[in-house]
Amino acid sequence: MTSTACFIIVSRNDIPIYEAEVGSAAKREDAAQLHQFVLHAALDIVQDLAWTTSAMFLKAIDRFNDLVVSVYVTAGHILYIYGTDLHVHKI
Repeated sequence: MTSTACFIIVSRNDIPIYEAEVGSAAKREDAAQLHQFVLHAALDIVQDLAWTTSAMFLKAIDRFNDLVVSVYVTAGHILYIYGTDLHVHKI
């Protein structure tokens, strides 16, 4: 089974610090831009949820096709946002 994952670290001012895409799935030409767009779109959801919960790990906050977005929010409001294939979350 092939899978792909994308990962972004975002500073407290919503500035991307690090971006990576890993996996063994066959990549479409626009897959990297699509994953980046989906992860950045999840920032709006994170900003709403971060103030309403005390949890630091927000699992499956957003989905797009087979990509599921989860976030870890640090005490300094640094966001570790990652997206994985849907079948990874079904296990």
